[in-house]
Amino acid sequence: MRRAYYSHYVDKFIGSEKHAIFGEIIQNDQSSAGDLQKNAWQEQIRLLKEALSSLPGGYLLFEYTIPRIGKRIDNVLIYGGVVFLLEFKVGATQYTREALDQVIDYALDLKDFHEESHNLILSPILICTGASSSMTSQKSVPQNIDNIIEVYRSNGQDLSSYIKRVVEHYGGRHIDPQQWVGSAYKPTPTIVEAAKVLYNGHHVEDIARSDANAKNLNQTAAIVNRIIDHSKREGRKSICFITGVPGAGKTLAGLNLAIQRQNVDENEHAVFLSGNGPLVAVLQEALARDDHERNDIRKKEADRKAKEFIQLIHHFRDDALSTEKAPTEKVVIFDEAQRAWDQPKLAQFMKEKKNHPNFDISEPEFLISILDRHLDWATIVCLVGGGQEINSGESAGISGWFDAIRHSFRDWDVYISDKITDEEYSKGEPLEQLIEGINCNIEKDLHLGVSLRSYRSEKVSTFVKHLLDCDVEAASELHAGFADKFPILVTRNIETARKWVKSKAKGSQRYGMIASSRALRLRREGIWVKSKVSAPVWFLNAKEDVRSSCHLEEAATEFDVQGLELDWTIVGWDADLRMVDGKFSYYAFKGTKWQNVRKAEDILYLKNSYRVLLTRARQGMVIFVPTGSDDDPTAPPEYYDGIYEYLKKIGIEEI
Repeated sequence: MRRAYYSHYVDKFIGSEKHAIFGEIIQNDQSSAGDLQKNAWQEQIRLLKEALSSLPGGYLLFEYTIPRIGKRIDNVLIYGGVVFLLEFKVGATQYTREALDQVIDYALDLKDFHEESHNLILSPILICTGASSSMTSQKSVPQNIDNIIEVYRSNGQDLSSYIKRVVEHYGGRHIDPQQWVGSAYKPTPTIVEAAKVLYNGHHVEDIARSDANAKNLNQTAAIVNRIIDHSKREGRKSICFITGVPGAGKTLAGLNLAIQRQNVDENEHAVFLSGNGPLVAVLQEALARDDHERNDIRKKEADRKAKEFIQLIHHFRDDALSTEKAPTEKVVIFDEAQRAWDQPKLAQFMKEKKNHPNFDISEPEFLISILDRHLDWATIVCLVGGGQEINSGESAGISGWFDAIRHSFRDWDVYISDKITDEEYSKGEPLEQLIEGINCNIEKDLHLGVSLRSYRSEKVSTFVKHLLDCDVEAASELHAGFADKFPILVTRNIETARKWVKSKAKGSQRYGMIASSRALRLRREGIWVKSKVSAPVWFLNAKEDVRSSCHLEEAATEFDVQGLELDWTIVGWDADLRMVDGKFSYYAFKGTKWQNVRKAEDILYLKNSYRVLLTRARQGMVIFVPTGSDDDPTAPPEYYDGIYEYLKKIGIEEI
């Protein structure tokens, strides 16, 4: 993909005719810009010719693409050992918060994901050509935090003098422009960012890391596409299981496949299904909003399109109850397949909600039977996470799928990774027992073993596993290795936690407060988990909205955030999971007192709830542990002090 519409040395830019520069930009424009954008480019060319005429030796780019967020930087100027990021708002008279966040986001993206920019000085500049003056005070030395200079707000008239001032204080390093432009770009998008970018026609290789430390999603996609093509060619039915640690990119892999295989004319329509209601609602709303704004279509039409691409699995299941015909889809991706309901749970639901009193099969068996209605071929892709079961009826894990295949669909071809028998996926069931009587094939690339969510450290999910398993030595060793890159802190004061995440977040980075759905005594601290959040509003709305995550008034639970992520989190830790004699004890608050949780299934759900909460952050988190009170028998200090001391023992420092 061409990374810029125009790129030349400043001397070449200054010496070229305006219409020639404009013509090259238009020729390389991939989106057929309208008159407003074309006029803006002409004004940029005019203003930059004036500003850069006294800055020889620099290198200038127009419309440099940032695929992770599906946007382009208006101009990048490499000059004097500094990378300047110029965002133009032609005619604008105000330096809005949204525009400031936009240019900060560009700087953060390059610093985190653009290899040549990791250690360079980045100087974001917002240029509002209609502003009466430049708003940033004329400091002798612009503030520089972590190699990103504070955003300068210019009306364009002082651009040259400001660039010289920055270079005087921070310049001097040699930057090879060609090497910078050709640098590897290793992004790690949020699932919302990834869905929008893929939905708008980018490929997964544009937005996914491919370095040696991470499993290349392209390899996984290639294997699954090969399986689909084989099934189609040979008239076979197949099911493949993609396993992966939390944050490894399973959902991204599934969305990518759904986009790639939406070949309706080739009789292989694909759909992405999930039983995770908040995830589906957030993705549908994010795609619809973006489609509505980007393509100027009616919001209702954008909603309809998004809901065809991503659907709630229960709706797909319920539609199949009304007919015995094969579905339109030949390729179906099931997200979090290990959370499919077992037979008792589905039977209870069908009896109470759907008036089917004699329903006697599990959800996996019913879902496979729907695709089995096709007379020729079909492929099911099951995305399988580890330790994500957080609700009743989900404890069977993936065994339910293999039981269904063995019982009713032995003619299906099954593809698995060699990691599928790990404890998190199959509950330790031996491979021979799991695949007995099944036509099974092993493909190693069907496993994604490295967490990419916490891109500052790939070991956070493993650290959380050790923490919850009470393996102090292993957790301490891992934490010491990434503490400087991915901060994890603890506090006994909720206001301290709020101030910390606000101070850490830059640009449009999102932060929020999360807690266990069983954390009922956090109500003493102003955190009431029974107050249900609207996931699309909480994750997507502006920081100023009191209902958004960033306002830090509403706390989301594991049910709201599973499969999604924030940049920075406050994790509220209540006495439902407390430390007693060196190990965790599990409790539920009933009426006016805590009661022991004894059923193995319920213990698993509670432990996994904290696993979900502790793996939502991409950049860092603060764990809030209340102090408790001697005056409150439901929250005495000893319920919380053990948790606090355990976290400190691991090496987590207090703010």
